[in-house]
Amino acid sequence: MIERAFSRLKRASLRASCLAVLLAPLAAAPALAATCGNDASGFDAWLGAFKQEAVSQGIAPATLRVLDGVTYDTKVISLDRNQKHFKVSLDEFVKNRISKGRIAKGRQMLQQYASTLARIERQYGVPGPILVAIWGMETDYGVNIGKMPILRSLATLSYDCRRTNFFTPQLLDALRIYQRGDLTLDEMRGAWAGEIGQTQFLASSYVKFAVDFDGDGRADLVRSAPDVLASTANYLRGYGWRAGAGWGQGEANYQALLGWNKAEVYAQALGIFARQLTQ
Repeated sequence: MIERAFSRLKRASLRASCLAVLLAPLAAAPALAATCGNDASGFDAWLGAFKQEAVSQGIAPATLRVLDGVTYDTKVISLDRNQKHFKVSLDEFVKNRISKGRIAKGRQMLQQYASTLARIERQYGVPGPILVAIWGMETDYGVNIGKMPILRSLATLSYDCRRTNFFTPQLLDALRIYQRGDLTLDEMRGAWAGEIGQTQFLASSYVKFAVDFDGDGRADLVRSAPDVLASTANYLRGYGWRAGAGWGQGEANYQALLGWNKAEVYAQALGIFARQLTQ
C-alpha cells in the first residue's frame, strides 16, 4: 500500500510537470465568455455560460445534460494546489515502479495478448513490450485507472482561473468522447486531472488517437485491452515512432517516448521495463 501511494504520487507529479507542454497546442482554442473563479461562488454561472459556448463548438444540447447538477469539487482543487514535485534518480524510480510482480504480470500480458500485439505492431510499428510497459507503469495493467468523475473534475479545473485555458478544451473533448458513444457516463471516471482509461489519456489525446481495434464500434480505453494497446501505439506513432528503430537515449524512438511523458526518467524507465519483459 505504501509503495502504491508513493508510486501514484510520483506519477502524478511527473505527468503534471509536462501537462502544460502536452496541452500547449490547445491554447489556440476559442476563448469562452464564461468567467473563471477561484472559489465555488461563481461556478454555477460559469457552467451556464460554458454550456452556451459549448453548443457553438459542436456539443449537442442533449449531450450537455450530463453536466446538469455537476458541482465544484474542492478535492480536485486541493489536489491541484498541493502537488509535490520530486527529483528522483533513475535507479530510485525503477526500484519503486518496476517491481518483480509487475514484470511477471507484464510477461503474462505479453503472452495473453500476443496475437493482438502482433497485429498492432504490423499496423502501427510499435512492439508489444513497449506498449505493455506503458500499460503497467500507468495503471498496473488497468487495475488503478482512477475513480473520480472526469466531467466534474474537468469542469472544476476549467472554471478555476489558474489553468482555465488548458482545461476548458479538455472538458470539451471529454464531452465529445461521451457524445460519440465511446464511453458511458459511468465509465468516464479517472484521475483527478482528467486522465482517462488504462493508459491514462487526456481527453484531447483520446479524441485524437483513440481507435476501435476490437471492432465493437467504439474506442473504449476503459474496458477494452485491444483498444487500449492500439490507441497507445497510435499515440506513439503520432509522436514520431518509427518501426524497427531503437528507443534508448539517442535513438530514433526515444523522442516518441518523451512525447508520451516529458520526464526523462520516465522515458528511460519505460525502455528498461520493456527490455525486462522479454528477458
